[in-house]
Amino acid sequence: MLNRSAVSLLIIGFIFSVSCGKSKPDSPQDAPTGNRKSPIAIASIEHENTYMKVVYGQPYRKGRTIFGEWEPYGQVWRTGANEATEITITEPVLMNMEVIDAGTYSLFTIPNKESWTIILNNGLGQWGAFDYNEQLDAYRFTVPVQNLDSPVEAFTISFSDLKGSTTVMSLSWDLVKVDIPIRFY
Repeated sequence: MLNRSAVSLLIIGFIFSVSCGKSKPDSPQDAPTGNRKSPIAIASIEHENTYMKVVYGQPYRKGRTIFGEWEPYGQVWRTGANEATEITITEPVLMNMEVIDAGTYSLFTIPNKESWTIILNNGLGQWGAFDYNEQLDAYRFTVPVQNLDSPVEAFTISFSDLKGSTTVMSLSWDLVKVDIPIRFY
């Protein structure tokens, strides 16, 4: 017969093993429903008649090494958590010196140690990157990685303050940051 202390330790051990194990789904069917561990976040900016909005799931680091381990180098990433991140642009803009047409795109990335490939894809409404289709890519370009001195706990997409007609969209998590320069027309 187990005493209360032993039962409590068994319960705590079970909860710890379930909640601390690798819980990243391997397919859309394995994705959790209901309350999600990663909240929805929105980043937006407006310049004259142009509005940009990014809607993404905001995962947390939780002591993990993110890039190169949790998110492997060289593989397409949904650029957040839950559904694929979506970016809406109401008028054409220059993004990393490439003309991007108005529209809504899924924002995928391919993280690597020195640079990331940024992908704007026409496949909307996807869960993660499980059904990512390269043939639906509208735009692809590469930006350099900046290594940070202190870790960013929550994956964050943000826009810098406008300087004239330019801004920078930053993607930051763990010890990594990438900046995407944007110029409005």
